[in-house]
Amino acid sequence: MTNRRTARWVKGAVVSAVSAVVCYWIWSSLREWAQGVGDADPDAMFAGSLESLLAGVAGVASMPVLLWAGMRVLRERGNHLLVLLGALAWILIGGHVVEDAVGTGATAGFLALFAVLGGLLAGVRSPSE
Repeated sequence: MTNRRTARWVKGAVVSAVSAVVCYWIWSSLREWAQGVGDADPDAMFAGSLESLLAGVAGVASMPVLLWAGMRVLRERGNHLLVLLGALAWILIGGHVVEDAVGTGATAGFLALFAVLGGLLAGVRSPSE
């Protein structure tokens, strides 16, 4: 049973790390696109606002889907806590990394922090399981 729980933590950390990198790439790429739209017409009020909103929604909404799908691919069930709390943590961590434009080292550190958090959340199971 201990090996199973350890394997689940590792799977959760790997899935969280991959999901964080993919979501970071989606969010930052769409954010650059939104900035380009806004810079293209600097006289227009709210130029790029809709695009920026779409970038944020795509960057946040893709996280729970990727966490769920990744754990299902690895044949793990009962991932409710990982998906829910991981998505909430991503709003804070991913939002800080993308929207505040932190440096490369800090970005890697925050994504690693998210992977560790995901591993811990994946290791927590309900008593009935």
